[in-house]
Amino acid sequence: MSDETGEHDAIRVAVSAVIFSLRSAQDGDRLMLPLVRRTRDPHRGMWALPGGWLDPAEDLDAAASRTLAETTALMPSYLEQLYTFGDVDRSPTRVVSIVYWALLRSDLVDAQRSAAGAPENVEWFDVDDLPALAFDHNRIAAYALDRLRNKVGYSTIAAGLLPDEFTLTELREVYETVLGRRLDPSNFRRLLEGSDELVPTEHFRTGKHRPARLYRYHG
Repeated sequence: MSDETGEHDAIRVAVSAVIFSLRSAQDGDRLMLPLVRRTRDPHRGMWALPGGWLDPAEDLDAAASRTLAETTALMPSYLEQLYTFGDVDRSPTRVVSIVYWALLRSDLVDAQRSAAGAPENVEWFDVDDLPALAFDHNRIAAYALDRLRNKVGYSTIAAGLLPDEFTLTELREVYETVLGRRLDPSNFRRLLEGSDELVPTEHFRTGKHRPARLYRYHG
């Protein structure tokens, strides 16, 4: 009995997050995620997803928000539990990771990091060009990206990457960036203008071309 108890005591629970945002690059906006360079063994010096240990008195959602804030100084606008990863050989000691995926509007990233004093060991990486990560974090990041790309086609998930009001062109560009492919503007407009989720506002954005109506998501 004592051996069994010892085995159970050796299992630790961690909470990690894959947080996506649109970041400006030389060739336009890119879908990116922040990684944290590890400062201790195992895998000292390697990049990893942000996370930390679950406090026994803490709810899972609260732990996900806390560990993200502590490791990246970010507070996502959308947070959802993704999956539990618990392969026996994923870490030198037995660790079960409850992983969340999150979205954050690009206009809030720098503001949050400046206000909270962002850690120096955090950098943003293109989701399609990640380095070799610690543990099984490449697999986790790929799983989260696949979930996002599948969900963006049938939900209002893109709202987590947009300001409160946006043009249809801006919305299409978010879809294109997430999916990694071009969409026909006319078909996209017809599809979304018939959606009950999109609400036209009385506001317009002016620029070089004719004024573009701003929309928001219902609710």
